[in-house]
Amino acid sequence: MTLNHDDHIQHLRHTVKVAKRAMSMGRHPFGAILVGPDNQVIAEQGNIDTLNHAESTLCRTAYSNYPIDYLQKCTLYTSFEPCAMCSGSCYWAGIGTIVYGMSEKRLLELTGNNDKNPTMSLPCRDVFSAGQRQVQVIGPFPELEQEIVKDHLNFW
Repeated sequence: MTLNHDDHIQHLRHTVKVAKRAMSMGRHPFGAILVGPDNQVIAEQGNIDTLNHAESTLCRTAYSNYPIDYLQKCTLYTSFEPCAMCSGSCYWAGIGTIVYGMSEKRLLELTGNNDKNPTMSLPCRDVFSAGQRQVQVIGPFPELEQEIVKDHLNFW
């Protein structure tokens, strides 16, 4: 099944809800979901802490529960571009497509030099290009910026 722009918007909005739930538990407001080849959400994860990001935690869970040939047909949606650690987790888990709402560069503009989020200036496309298998990357989605950034404005 090929996902279209409206599907991406719908799923990215879901990540914002997951991020909001993480924030309500005192965690950083980041969220990720995994969508199967049938366009159904099969897993979701909010941020846990500085080392256990939503994306990397979701990838570990997915890798433990699904075969890699299935994960290659899945799409991971995330409110912000995956950092280097999370990009590596997506790559090693075998996730086939990554869709993100806002760039890591934009996140750095929001968080500044906050030691709770030491953002790296390393685009996920650069991480994936160093690998031996292709990972499709789609994003950012500027039309969602206000929705995504809302919970971050007073958080950092």
